[in-house]
Amino acid sequence: MSFRFEGYVIVSADGMLADARHVMPDSLKFEGDKRFFEEALDRVALIVHGRHSHEGQPNSPKRKRLILTRKIKALTVDPEMPNATLWNPEHANFEDACAFADVASGTVAIIGGPVVFDMFMDRYDTFWLSEAPQVRLPGGEGCFTDVPARTPHQVLAAHGLNPGAKLMLEAAHDITVTPWRRR
Repeated sequence: MSFRFEGYVIVSADGMLADARHVMPDSLKFEGDKRFFEEALDRVALIVHGRHSHEGQPNSPKRKRLILTRKIKALTVDPEMPNATLWNPEHANFEDACAFADVASGTVAIIGGPVVFDMFMDRYDTFWLSEAPQVRLPGGEGCFTDVPARTPHQVLAAHGLNPGAKLMLEAAHDITVTPWRRR
């Protein structure tokens, strides 16, 4: 198996990906970031996320995915989404889950939440960190389990990732994305 790992998240100025109810609020949704994210996911072989993370885009049902859950033991096809495999990492490793999902190579997009992002921290080739500096979500859910004790930048750097040049996604709201790459 040969994979390239990429992470994708948009965070508020305080490093949050969701509000205190663990829901991504509309204040963190921007057309520029949405387009960037959707175009990226249309190119990947597999998406990995937790039960509460889903991109909800027109092409979502067509995308192969692993959904992490502790509610099952054996790998199984999600009864509601035929392209999705339910995966409990305590009972099967990533490679076995990929084999079950019939994915042997390509780019794997990790799209959250915090525990899922953390699981792949030492595998990322690139982590795409989108930032909404005008949004604050006090008491929200950090993008990584170490946030807010550390900033998202500090967490990525601590795992050997280095920031590249920021790209402007939406100038009106100062929405940028920075590729953090492993050297």
